[in-house]
Amino acid sequence: MLRLALFQPDIPQNTGTMIRMAACLGLAVDIVEPAAFDVSDRHFRRSGMDYLERAAVARHDSFATFDQWRREHGHRLVLAETDGAIPLPDFHFQPGDIVLLGRESAGVTAEARAAADTSLHIPMRTGLRSLNVALAAAMVMGEALRQTGGFPGRDGTDDDHLETR
Repeated sequence: MLRLALFQPDIPQNTGTMIRMAACLGLAVDIVEPAAFDVSDRHFRRSGMDYLERAAVARHDSFATFDQWRREHGHRLVLAETDGAIPLPDFHFQPGDIVLLGRESAGVTAEARAAADTSLHIPMRTGLRSLNVALAAAMVMGEALRQTGGFPGRDGTDDDHLETR
């Protein structure tokens, strides 16, 4: 199963939107703490709607605990960032990949960057800085699901196999 990891998210609306997307697409979500908001935040709850309870979300106390967990489980860490090494259309996803997205305000730390197995970027027009993180997550995870055949329900079944941690 593909996973989406959010590194110390600081905008609740974006986080809620990404968790909603993950619930709908059968993706697990890892939140690397600290987040800049509480899960009771009204903007977070509004953007995630009733999908928050349907998502498989794991919270990790720090990047170090997250990185240890993902290594123990054999997950490749793919960092999606504005200056990633490989353009998204040229990247080859594998089942079990974890796509890590940084904080909206500051990206990821040097520690997280160094721990990534690889990095990718979404090619954009010259002179424009970046996409909204939730939109970038949708683009990257959509491509990952396409490549790995992971879109739920394609065989006529409801692929509701997620576990909440």
